[in-house]
Amino acid sequence: MKDRMQGRARATLIAPVAAILSFAAVLALAHQCARPARAATLSGQDDFVDYDSPLELLLSPDGARLYVLCQQSEEVRVLDASTFAVIASIAVGRVPRGIALSSSGDRLYVTNSWDDTLSVIDTRKLAVIATWPVGFEPSGVVAEGAGMRVYVANRISNDIAVLDAATGTDLKRLLAGRGASYLALSLDGSRIYATHIFPNPPPLRTGMENRTPPESEITVIDTARAVVVNRILLHAIAGVFHVALSPDGRLGVVAELHPKNLVPLAHLEHGGAFADTLTLFGADVGPPVEIPLDELERYASQPFGVAIAPDKSRIYVTSGGSEIVTVIDVPRMLRFVRARPHAQPVSFATDLAASANYVVTRIPVGRNPRGLLLTPDGRRLFVANRLDDTISVIDTRANRVASTIKLAGPTQISALRRGEQTFYTARYSFQGQIGCSSCHIDSTFDGLEWDLEPDGFGRDIVDNRLIEDIKGTEPYKWNGSNPNIPTECGPRTEMYFWRSQTYDDRTLTDLTLYIRSLPSRPNRWRLRGGELTPAQARGLAIFTRTVDKFSKPIPEGNRCSFCHSGPKGTSQKSFDVGTRKPTDNSGLLDTPQLSNIALTAPYLHDGSARTLEEIWTIYNPSDKHGRTNDLTKDELNDLIEYLRTR
Repeated sequence: MKDRMQGRARATLIAPVAAILSFAAVLALAHQCARPARAATLSGQDDFVDYDSPLELLLSPDGARLYVLCQQSEEVRVLDASTFAVIASIAVGRVPRGIALSSSGDRLYVTNSWDDTLSVIDTRKLAVIATWPVGFEPSGVVAEGAGMRVYVANRISNDIAVLDAATGTDLKRLLAGRGASYLALSLDGSRIYATHIFPNPPPLRTGMENRTPPESEITVIDTARAVVVNRILLHAIAGVFHVALSPDGRLGVVAELHPKNLVPLAHLEHGGAFADTLTLFGADVGPPVEIPLDELERYASQPFGVAIAPDKSRIYVTSGGSEIVTVIDVPRMLRFVRARPHAQPVSFATDLAASANYVVTRIPVGRNPRGLLLTPDGRRLFVANRLDDTISVIDTRANRVASTIKLAGPTQISALRRGEQTFYTARYSFQGQIGCSSCHIDSTFDGLEWDLEPDGFGRDIVDNRLIEDIKGTEPYKWNGSNPNIPTECGPRTEMYFWRSQTYDDRTLTDLTLYIRSLPSRPNRWRLRGGELTPAQARGLAIFTRTVDKFSKPIPEGNRCSFCHSGPKGTSQKSFDVGTRKPTDNSGLLDTPQLSNIALTAPYLHDGSARTLEEIWTIYNPSDKHGRTNDLTKDELNDLIEYLRTR
């Protein structure tokens, strides 16, 4: 690692827009959530290439340095902000996701999402001086202006850690929404705003007719007391990413996904799969307002990064799937909102004519643009193009890419990188609305249930399953109808998701290779040595038992370990476990793998069980889904503790 970093000499500039459009030769592995194990291509050659995959950007307080968080190479690249020459490359932990500067600029904080740690970098020495443990899968991070505390959003533990900025001591944990991920500090330092990539748990429902839209939130923290003081509810939203605040504190904005998962996906032709939106909040708008970025036949798929100009004249939003930056005229946007007085939160998400009132232009950039950064004067906008290892430099007066910084990473072509680019783009779908990563956020899942019409409108509502480590768990789909990944991601996806035949043989092969390469993230419930806690050991005994508590034999087909056998917890066969609903065409269901099952609520084929416990306490009255009705509450807890280790 050190030799490789020292060998990188200098970032280079390539010409403006035309060069970006022709930059098709930069392809290779850069999984958003992992550095996968080395994988063999179909030709048998080692296809692993260590790309940079820039994700987030920061500027030093004096404007002299540009800090680039490179997720795939797991380092912070420090560039001269004028020449873009490489000053240093600082190795951090596994799968870094968030970056923040102290108010003085002498400390740089980096979250290492797969190590559950925070790297503390001395910006004078350009070296890591401390590594602090935090919660499960740390993502966003901010340092409060007073310099006393650092806040870290933990995606899996669904909380925000409050750390002593001097020692890293964990002072307290604040309950956040599900999938806490991104943080922003108000300019006056009084508030922190947190967003979440998964919807909050839904209410208990008794049937599919009781399905409700997803609900998310913006968690608001008072930094003086380090307490949550508000939760701004986001109705029908699942997937909230970057948040930005205006310098005067009167306007806040978040980039988000508005899924339309309660209607059949057949409505894709009518903009019915997702709305790509912003929610505006603060004194400028009154109650929160949701506005679309989309327009008819032109979508802004997968919004992620957002920034507000210093003079509050513009909002800039990256759209990873559409590979654009959308420019919004703030005065025009506020006139549009204020012309429609509202006393309660309101949404214009379904109005595909609305964006014409405030969208100035859409600027093409590189592949999978993510984080962005405005210079203090607002004249330059830097955009991290994660999947082609470049940074677009936009002239905000001309609204065009003035130049492109090419990071000094490898240029070797990789089938895995091509597959990842296919996974994250929306260019293959009807009108460019959605991509694989619209539902499988960061190559995982979205916590939603969908109505996929091949089984009939309103029939066979299905929970979206995790796609990590799915190699060797075929067949796919809850009814087991797709025998392999090429079938799942090829004809089925093209017909029912993209509404077009768009993949050539190489594209589908590359996509298949990428999906089969996705590793499983670390399991946070396993002990380091692989041994089990007493509760987990008792749970294993229940999982593998052959007789119940009354000494009655449990038929082989009704034992947990029979259906959920093998290293990934699936026999790869279908069974009827008594969970069929009136909307289901069949009760015969594919056995899902158990890999990291603790993360993937809701459960069952239709997502009707909000927790692991509900699988058996509510949806197993006849003991068809394993014999569990003889278990006490404590014994069921033990079983769940064991399952979390899978």
